[in-house]
Order: sequence, then structure tokens, then C-alpha cells
Amino acid sequence: MKKTSLFLSFCVVLTVLFSCSKGNSTSGGTNNGGGGTTVDCSTINAKFNADVLPIIQGSCAITGCHNGTQSPRLTTYDEIAANASIVNSQVQSGIMPKTGSLTTSQKNIIICWVQSGALNN
Repeated sequence: MKKTSLFLSFCVVLTVLFSCSKGNSTSGGTNNGGGGTTVDCSTINAKFNADVLPIIQGSCAITGCHNGTQSPRLTTYDEIAANASIVNSQVQSGIMPKTGSLTTSQKNIIICWVQSGALNN
């Protein structure tokens, strides 16, 4: 009974540790939002608090992922801004978020926020 419980605990820990990656990714490449499409940021006024933070909180900084379990941590503006280019490329390539996909609108918000300087606005 104790061996089974220990084994299950070990499996849970492994699942949490490796749950934040979709895997089978090719390193170094991004597809710029899908097939090389350029986003027109002149029509998207992405604000950190109103637009970007809810996306990160709902899809990235969740239990078992970038809320402190996986690196980089993405729970504060400073953490997100420091990793903005990484978040941008991972989202564009479809590698992240592990728990599903972002809509084109959500991806464009992140792209335009990063392109505008990743401001705390």
C-alpha cells in the first residue's frame, strides 16, 4: 500500500514538472503568428493590465506552469516584461500555452504589446 502511494506521488510530481511543454517543438523557429503573417498593430492598442495580464493569468501563470513551478515565472509585470520576447515567440510558434491555444486576437494582443515596448500600462 505504501509503495503504491509513493509511486502515485512520484507520478504526480513528474506530471507537474513536465506538464508545461507541448513537446515535439523545433527550437529556434517562430512562424510570426502563423505562416509569416504580419500583424497590423496600428489598429490594436494593447494595454498590459487590461489586455495582456488577463491572457497570461488565464493561460500561462496557472497551477503547475508559470506561476512559480516552471521557469520563467510570469506572475508580475516585471517578470512578464523581462520575458516578453520569449513569451511572444513561444505564443506565436504555438509551443505555449500547454493547456490549449490562444485565439488569433489574443496572440495579436501579445505581439502588439511587445512591439510597442512591453509597457506597464
